[in-house]
Amino acid sequence: MKIAITGASGLIGRSLTTSLTNDGHQVVPVVRRPTSGATDSIEWNPAAGTIEAAKFEGVDAVVHLAGAGIGDKRWSESYKQEILESRTKGTALLANTLASLDAPPSVMVSGSAIGFYGDTGNNAVDESAPAGNDFLANVCVEWEAAAAPAVDAGIRVPFLRTGIVLTADGGALAKMLPLFRFGLGGRMGSGKQWWSWISMADEIGAIRWLIDHDISGPVNATAPAPVTNKEFTKALGEAMHRPTLAPVPSFGPKLLLGPELADALLFTSTRVTPGALSASGYAFAHPTIDVALRDVLTSKATA
Repeated sequence: MKIAITGASGLIGRSLTTSLTNDGHQVVPVVRRPTSGATDSIEWNPAAGTIEAAKFEGVDAVVHLAGAGIGDKRWSESYKQEILESRTKGTALLANTLASLDAPPSVMVSGSAIGFYGDTGNNAVDESAPAGNDFLANVCVEWEAAAAPAVDAGIRVPFLRTGIVLTADGGALAKMLPLFRFGLGGRMGSGKQWWSWISMADEIGAIRWLIDHDISGPVNATAPAPVTNKEFTKALGEAMHRPTLAPVPSFGPKLLLGPELADALLFTSTRVTPGALSASGYAFAHPTIDVALRDVLTSKATA
């Protein structure tokens, strides 16, 4: 298959590209500027509304992962606007472009996030749950709505609502590892907040599953067994053979990241289950947190 990927240079995009190319698929990155030596890419500029539309002709599938990093910077009002517009403008440009093609791809896997649900407390939710009412929930609602032109054109559009992706190569887990390695890891605040996670292997597996199977609409990319932060901390400490005795007071991350970002990343309770993936028959490589962390850390040690 010929598969175009936005955000191909990001953490998930790099792993997806490797997985697809290793299996003989042709990956076409959608980029702001071509990299040195690149022979096959599609240029776009969502902010300017420009894109090389003709190069999407003949593409079998599109995976849309691009967007400004949620935790890359403290949340100023201007950066929050960038988070929103980098998703809505890019998605709208891509969806309109694909809808205009004579031979559009059959599927556009469009990125989203479990932030859609807001704070769910102790309540487990699947894809039928309504949107929350905080900043990230509103971003996800507008992000998904921006794909409407592709949906209206008959392109199959699954919305990949991703949880915390576990990999030692980046993201939340990579930031935690140094603290735990020195025995300084501990639960965040009360530790009662639910964290819905997925291993990188299953994140890639889910994306590829959605390319190959007739699934549309919201799809939670989370493992079937979410855990509380306290349970996550315990499992990570055991996997690293380190104590996890010292809790991290909530004021520390809030001081470092800013209250709103810290709450969104660390203290919001989001207990999400993968209803659509499970119902479709997807078999998780890492269904539980202990198995996932053991395999992630073992892979890192042998890399």
